[in-house]
Amino acid sequence: MKRVVFTTVVAIVILSLLATACAPKPAEEEKKTFKVGVLASITGVAARTGMEQKNAVTMAFEEIDYKIGDYDIELVWIDAQADADKAARAYEEAVVRDGIQAGMNNFYSSVAIAVMEVAVKYKIPHFCGSAESGTIVDKVRSDPERYGYWMGKTWPVPESLVAPPYLAAMNEVTEPGDRRVAVLSDDGEGPTSVRIAVRDTFAADGWEVVADEYFSINELEFYPLISKLRDQDPAAVLICTSAVPAISAFVKQAREMELGSVIIAHGLGWVGEWYEMTGPASDYVLDQIPQWTTDEAKDFAKRYEEKWDEVPSPSSAGLAYDYAGVFIMVAERAIEKYGELTSETLYKVGQEELWTGKLTYKDGILMKEYKWTQETYPDALVGKDNFIFPVIQYFGGVGKIVWPPEWAEAELQFPQ
Repeated sequence: MKRVVFTTVVAIVILSLLATACAPKPAEEEKKTFKVGVLASITGVAARTGMEQKNAVTMAFEEIDYKIGDYDIELVWIDAQADADKAARAYEEAVVRDGIQAGMNNFYSSVAIAVMEVAVKYKIPHFCGSAESGTIVDKVRSDPERYGYWMGKTWPVPESLVAPPYLAAMNEVTEPGDRRVAVLSDDGEGPTSVRIAVRDTFAADGWEVVADEYFSINELEFYPLISKLRDQDPAAVLICTSAVPAISAFVKQAREMELGSVIIAHGLGWVGEWYEMTGPASDYVLDQIPQWTTDEAKDFAKRYEEKWDEVPSPSSAGLAYDYAGVFIMVAERAIEKYGELTSETLYKVGQEELWTGKLTYKDGILMKEYKWTQETYPDALVGKDNFIFPVIQYFGGVGKIVWPPEWAEAELQFPQ
């Protein structure tokens, strides 16, 4: 009888252990993974810019050990190739094949306009698309609930961010009778919007627009155009293109042909090694680029160069690093407010707090505060304490601020 009881007890213990071993783990012990698609032109004509963004975002997530709350963050790199159609296909693949639950970053307006439709289709909240086109603003404002998945557009429209500072800087050094301007861009959505904004802003202030032209993003031969510009003798020539080879070629050829205008090469400094591409030809060129001014910014630039063995640009690497910080902030808030990190909770925080100005990002290295309001959304708020690019003039590969006056490090000069 004792042997039967003992055998029964042993059997019960064994069955209990087996049941415990085979039982599913409690939900809190299960690994939680959240996938974020990072959109950047990693290959193609804008690869230099895209790689800076990829490297900077990598650094931001390495610093938090790819953890937000109790979620492991998996980054999925989406190669936009600076091509709208290719970017949209790649983004959809990232949703369907890779299972991304949110997206972040971007640099080009044409890409943003195409990709935002994919984000809306699959209800993927996408944060900090750095594209300036007013078309994006119009879409979001036309249907905030639907197109609000394109969250927190960081680069405001050129009518408010780009054109007024260039006009103010040039007005300080020109007389009314000399105020002639030429505007050029590639035929992409973003550069075109810059060209039109500068053209219209200068014209409204009384400037004569002597040329208004666009070219292919792959263009490298500008001699005929520069020859025509020499005859028209504008005080300022704006060129805007997302292709580094094109903008550097124009700058070098303009200097070679001794064009006497102040060249506004908008975006020349978007890659860290722009001076190696232009050399002394870039002297006297104007640009709008955020600067490594704070200790935190300088520390980031140093760490970036040590890690990747290349000099970063504030407008590529620096902004992408800050955009990652914005996303991390929103994700942390989603967990705090709703107890979980999902596409839906990110969307809710974006709608309820980010675009109403309740949630702002003050830990960036370039801007004092990234803030959106119901009046400016989807654009970030423009201002000296918010999103702003100073006008700089290059000499010897170094840009010095010439506008606004209270930040000025030098006076704007015409080519000698």
